[in-house]
Amino acid sequence: MDIDVFVQLMGSSLRLATPLLLACLAGLFSERAGIFDIGLDGKMLAAAFAAGAVAAVSGSAWLGLLAGIGASMALSVVHGLASITLRGNQLISGVAINFLASGMTALIGQNWFHQGGQTPQLTADSRFLGIQLPFAEGLSSVPIVGPIYSNFISGHNILVYIALLTVPLTWWILFRTRFGLRLRAVGENPGAVDTAGISVVVQRYQAVLICGLLCGISGAYLSTGMSAGFVREMTAGKGFIALAALIFAKWKPWPALGACFLFGFLEAFGIRYQGFTIAGVTVPVQFMQALPYILTVVILAGFVGKAIPPKAGGQPYVKER
Repeated sequence: MDIDVFVQLMGSSLRLATPLLLACLAGLFSERAGIFDIGLDGKMLAAAFAAGAVAAVSGSAWLGLLAGIGASMALSVVHGLASITLRGNQLISGVAINFLASGMTALIGQNWFHQGGQTPQLTADSRFLGIQLPFAEGLSSVPIVGPIYSNFISGHNILVYIALLTVPLTWWILFRTRFGLRLRAVGENPGAVDTAGISVVVQRYQAVLICGLLCGISGAYLSTGMSAGFVREMTAGKGFIALAALIFAKWKPWPALGACFLFGFLEAFGIRYQGFTIAGVTVPVQFMQALPYILTVVILAGFVGKAIPPKAGGQPYVKER
């Protein structure tokens, strides 16, 4: 494999890892506050549809992004009401959101556009296109450094760069601010936080809304950045892969970046090398396409017992009287 092919593969891996990374960081905020969120995939799906639909109608990718964030945050409020206010089972609430998003996107899409649940193909003006960074063309001919800068660092759309910047921002918020300290404390010992005069309910709602914000950007990226419109079930389980990456990263932002890039690399590798031959044996295309999901099962089977989640995760808080 020469350097150009390798760099292109790395660039594809980064683009494919972007929605996983945003969803993984979304789950990180929520679960650090003690709210398990199985509904990441549903929020991403709803956001992808809202973003694709509004972008197709308005012709603006930015309006589509705002619509995607709004749809995802609306479902986050529903999840918060069910799991925080009503103290319901968080896992069941998340599964319900997944079913709700799957059904509503197909139904609304069919009734709105009459294209089998899909949105119309987006034009260049209604999508997030790649950005060429300064000197990318001039440096492209420089050995090693040029291909890395022009094909790996440059050429992505703005949502990819936002996702990368979200990693250090998440680390700073969680581990260097008072808000982050309180958020982590709510996930570990909500009783102690309540005794200190801090509202557990407010902290958890804030975490759930941040989760909705990041899932909205992730979903909008799928339909207005990675693709040119919405298609039914276009998340293809990426929310669950993000959850697996979160467990693999042990609920930490920097390891989450590495875990999501690994999933993105496997997906990019499977797309590029479909049906390749090893020692005279042709590897089935279906196996290459299933690589990310196989890794998800392996991680969940091998790391769930070793990764320790927040102690109060999944437990509704009942204020002592």
